[in-house]
Amino acid sequence: MPETTTATPKAKSKPVAIGAPAFEMPKFEMPKFEMPKFEVPSVFREFAEKGVAQAKENYEKVKSAAEQATDVLEDTYSTASKGCASYGLKLIEVTRANSDAAFDLMSELMTAKSYSEMVELSSAYLRRQFDALIAQTKELSEHAQKVATETAEPIKESISNLSKAA
Repeated sequence: MPETTTATPKAKSKPVAIGAPAFEMPKFEMPKFEMPKFEVPSVFREFAEKGVAQAKENYEKVKSAAEQATDVLEDTYSTASKGCASYGLKLIEVTRANSDAAFDLMSELMTAKSYSEMVELSSAYLRRQFDALIAQTKELSEHAQKVATETAEPIKESISNLSKAA
């Protein structure tokens, strides 16, 4: 098989003009147009002034409403964060009580003298824990409901104020 070689095309070099001046963009001057002087009718001026005054008034209303909404959101966030923190503390309290009960059971089981006594201690523990779980669940759900109600209260007030204003 004969070997074939392909020649790569060479880049053509650009002709260089020796002593030729560099190309410059032509300079054009823009014609100057003067605006005609005319008087704006007083009706249009009054209309424009009323429009500006109304825009300022609407801006102030929107600004006031935005500030009120910001205050409501700050109050809501503050209430929600305090409520979540107190809920977390209640949850830690419940967990600690359950852990203490479990450790108490373990120490009682270590001192048990028979298998029947271990079953009796375990059964009593499970009954106590079931009752405690019901009470803890009720307490935590009431607390969560209280937090949700307190958090939603500022929003409900601001909505009722907006509906009264409208």
